[in-house]
Amino acid sequence: MGAPPGQRLSAAAARRIALAAQGFADPRPTGRIDARHIRRVIDRVGLLQLDSVNVFCRSHYMPVFSRLGPYPREVLDKLTAHTAGPVRREMFEYWGHEASLIPVELQPNLRWRMERADEDAWGRMVRTARDFPELIEDTFELVTRQGPIRAGETGIPRPEPRPGHMWNWHDGKVALEYLFWSGRITAARRVNFERYYDRPERVLPAEVVGRPTPSVDEAQRELVRVAARAYGVATEPDLGDYFRLPRAESKLRVAELVAAGELVPVSVDGWKAPAYLWPHARRPRRIDARALLTPFDSLVWFRERAERLFGFRYRIEIYTPAPKRIYGYYVLPFLLGDALVARVDLKSDRQAGVLRVQGAFAEPDVDVMHVADELAAELAITAKWLDLDGVVVGERGDLAAPLSHAVGG
Repeated sequence: MGAPPGQRLSAAAARRIALAAQGFADPRPTGRIDARHIRRVIDRVGLLQLDSVNVFCRSHYMPVFSRLGPYPREVLDKLTAHTAGPVRREMFEYWGHEASLIPVELQPNLRWRMERADEDAWGRMVRTARDFPELIEDTFELVTRQGPIRAGETGIPRPEPRPGHMWNWHDGKVALEYLFWSGRITAARRVNFERYYDRPERVLPAEVVGRPTPSVDEAQRELVRVAARAYGVATEPDLGDYFRLPRAESKLRVAELVAAGELVPVSVDGWKAPAYLWPHARRPRRIDARALLTPFDSLVWFRERAERLFGFRYRIEIYTPAPKRIYGYYVLPFLLGDALVARVDLKSDRQAGVLRVQGAFAEPDVDVMHVADELAAELAITAKWLDLDGVVVGERGDLAAPLSHAVGG
């Protein structure tokens, strides 16, 4: 049921609404998990963010696991990769919330971003397209003739790595990325996380490619709708951030949906900004979730929202020099019930065949022993899903000793 305009929500009610919208109000399946379960997760969260870091697990696999438990990753791969034969691609790769896997039905609603490549793409891409248009066209013709191709197949060598630079792109890669941003090419698949580029009409379903392009305001309203369904209750910056809309346009689209009755203004105790409720959002009285969350999970990827919902201040420390890290390199929040109760720095040690807990930290005022027991159980399930033989807990953090005991027990 929706709330009448002007209704006030408690912070706890808003938190439960948000968790239900993200799929954490439902128990995990007890039987075989198939594509139908995965589609339901994707329908709820709207997109899966990609990230290159693989110290624990590729980030796009984790949100599905967090909500469903152990599932066959190859099923998600089939939904996201171009496959010959009768299998229909259901997701494509583009800039949604950063690089993301997005349902193909939303592709027309992102064409406005493609059309703005000359203004919105990263600086080197824009400069290359402006100053060397012949390189862009030659690269496009190469993809047309030979696609799908990797960046290394453009004939332009990769530069030597430079200290402090994660991406040392050569000109061919820059041209490919500009064409990718502009929508003239897309990702056919990834192998070892490397993109293979091809023409959209050879990758995406024909009915999607042939669909008319909506107006900018219509397309952006649909993206805000997706965000509103996925969040349940949210501020305007929350909603705009989901697909990284320009702030001025986000404000306009939210106002238009409010005027149309598709978003309900509410106030939430403790929230400084106005909030908006998706009228069909579930409002459970209790949440009994248990999940490890990747740093790029849509429940926590907007750090201001995570702090507002859970009182959980979260900053990713991958790019922080090791001596200055507080919690660790790849830290996952641990959701228990309707609260974020701990954080763990995880590493999949594939050579040793174990999941290493390099640091474990409890949030204030939690039952440490209960959290340790529940976290140990979740880590055991996670390790098995990742084809690892067990869990090894290090010594860092106030939760490390009780967690080690719980794992050993």
